[in-house]
Amino acid sequence: MALEVKELKKRYKTCETRKEMWRSIYEEAYEFCLPMRNLYDGYYEQNTPGQNKMKRVFDSTAIHSTSRFANRIQSALFPPQQQWCRLRPGPDVPPERRIEAQQILDNYTTKMFSVMRQSGFDLAIGEFLLDLAVGTACMLIQKGDDVQPIKFTSIPMYQVTFDEGPMGKPNFVFRKFKKPFEAIQKEFPESDIPEELAQKYQERPMERVELLEATYPNDDGDFDYCLMTMEGDYKILHKTLKSFPWIISRYMVAPGEIYGRGVCLYALPDIKTLNKVVELNLKNASLSIGGVFTAVDDGVLNPQAIQIVPGAIIGVSSNGGPRGPSLAPLPRSGDANLSSLIANDLRMNIKKTLLDESLPPDNMSARSATEIVERMKELSQNLGSAFGRLINETMTPIITRTLELMDQEGLIELPLKLNGLEVQIEPQSPLAMAQNMEKVGNILQFMQISQALGGAGGALINPEAVGDYLLDNLGIDANLRTTPEQRAQIIQQAQQMLAQQQGMAGPGGPPAEGPGAAAAAGRPPDVQQMMAESEGAPPGGPNPDVEGAAPDRPAEG
Repeated sequence: MALEVKELKKRYKTCETRKEMWRSIYEEAYEFCLPMRNLYDGYYEQNTPGQNKMKRVFDSTAIHSTSRFANRIQSALFPPQQQWCRLRPGPDVPPERRIEAQQILDNYTTKMFSVMRQSGFDLAIGEFLLDLAVGTACMLIQKGDDVQPIKFTSIPMYQVTFDEGPMGKPNFVFRKFKKPFEAIQKEFPESDIPEELAQKYQERPMERVELLEATYPNDDGDFDYCLMTMEGDYKILHKTLKSFPWIISRYMVAPGEIYGRGVCLYALPDIKTLNKVVELNLKNASLSIGGVFTAVDDGVLNPQAIQIVPGAIIGVSSNGGPRGPSLAPLPRSGDANLSSLIANDLRMNIKKTLLDESLPPDNMSARSATEIVERMKELSQNLGSAFGRLINETMTPIITRTLELMDQEGLIELPLKLNGLEVQIEPQSPLAMAQNMEKVGNILQFMQISQALGGAGGALINPEAVGDYLLDNLGIDANLRTTPEQRAQIIQQAQQMLAQQQGMAGPGGPPAEGPGAAAAAGRPPDVQQMMAESEGAPPGGPNPDVEGAAPDRPAEG
């Protein structure tokens, strides 16, 4: 049963009160790490675009490192214009039908990524990962139009508040945003705008209306979607969704909390300290450039009239004895070298926390290949800490929601369930493939060891099963592979060719050594032998028709 507007707003205020506890740390993180996406400190309420959001920012290390963090996560898990996951048959699919099912699922995977590239997913996931660096990221996946079949929208965390349901997953999600009144009907064609609300904005259709969006589960296993106005209790739209449209991911969740804590919050003390050190350094540098002077004054010095700014002249009774020079520079305090050392240490800590440990520049001293490999390996290990949560809260829900929308639009027909038993999602990103290569390396190493063991070693492993295992871990398209029926047909043809060649050789002759025999024996045919047979020459000796060939010797009596 759908909830009423008043009940939804009451629940929204409860969730908003709980979220206000996070406002202070999220506001500081966005101010110093993501100022361009900062909607706190009155930027959303003032509704004035083009504001200066970097008034207190004196160092850009955190801004650059946060951007690098998002780029590295995207390159490692969601590389642009690439297929970073694959649909695989689950354990419930019979083994003899797995390759056939894999061919169908590979076609679905190719079509799904084609739709995602057309719908601008790469842009949305980049903004999504920027918010994830702070702690919590939100994405809304909705039905699109003919040009963009699916609409991927990264929603700023400031506009979203949610409540946690069973299994630790968000279930009640609210979004507060503003839209021009005339754009509501165009963006939501199914909306039913009340007459009273239409008359209110009839003469000012460009005025922005603050809306509240609510998505929550119902008793039938589906989800209710309700769109209402913040001012008054006008319900504009209500519909039922088959799947949850929200993707809400947390980098790390502490016990008893529902909002995430990201790498920016870990580095926030160093970021604030570095910003203050740079600010004081700049003030000291301005004094060094402009200078402050003292001038002899016979009157009484008034401390209230002193301004320590570059170029200032402070009146004093004496600049030394007897009374000193008429104009003298004011001695400065502080050590520029010490502040530079502190700032460099803080920058290194910030970059290390935000996984911004790139390779050294070309003008630095030479690094060995071992050092570079170890540094990249360390980076991969650091990214692996958040790999599981990103798979469970980001990759799997995105693929599930996208396939369900494609199924509803008739773009695909997915008869199986995406539950891990019938169909499962396997990451194919560079980070996941690096882990698969370790498995492939272990298999190849064992095969080398088995060859050293002789015949007994070869009997320890199934070559056909090894081939399927390597193809799966290397992510080879199933359309390039043969089915068990095709493999049996190829072996049968090879056996028939072998039998024909043995019959042509006669009962007492030597066994045939053609390419068919080699294929039936499980080894590659000899190239020279195949060329000789194609030219009509016997594989085992000289051709008597060729000039200079030795004739057969007559039989001795």
